Amino acid sequence: MADRELDDLDRAILHALQDNARKMSTSTIADRMDVASSTVRTRIRNLEEAGVITGYHAEVDYEAADFQLHTLIVCTAPVPDRERLAQAALETEGVVAVREVMTGNENVHVEVVGRDGDDLSRIGRELDEIGFEIEDEDIIRNEYVRPYSGFDDTDD
Repeated sequence: MADRELDDLDRAILHALQDNARKMSTSTIADRMDVASSTVRTRIRNLEEAGVITGYHAEVDYEAADFQLHTLIVCTAPVPDRERLAQAALETEGVVAVREVMTGNENVHVEVVGRDGDDLSRIGRELDEIGFEIEDEDIIRNEYVRPYSGFDDTDD
């Protein structure tokens, strides 16, 4: 949305979708903001086309899906290769998310899931072969998310 800044309606849409995109209808958002549903649909399409909304994702309880090991692998990649290696990590079976971090060391965080230690060992070997130096591995117990409060202007 380089042509213009987000307005109150855009922010309300983003907050509502971050809160629960699956159950949030355009008519519910429209009612909250006192606009037509078609206006909300148009704004959502514009936000998608502008790259502000980049996708919709299901939150998965990996343990309930029989993947007991939900793990964060903290890696270091040479800064000039960081983006390329992060993209390559996504091709590894079991990798579900990769985050580039703006630091010299521990600058790539790879989120993986596996059924057992053998899965994690294989993933670690593959990440090493790609060119990462593995710094740490932490099992994720729980993850909590919430919508960005800067999109919610109901407190004003």
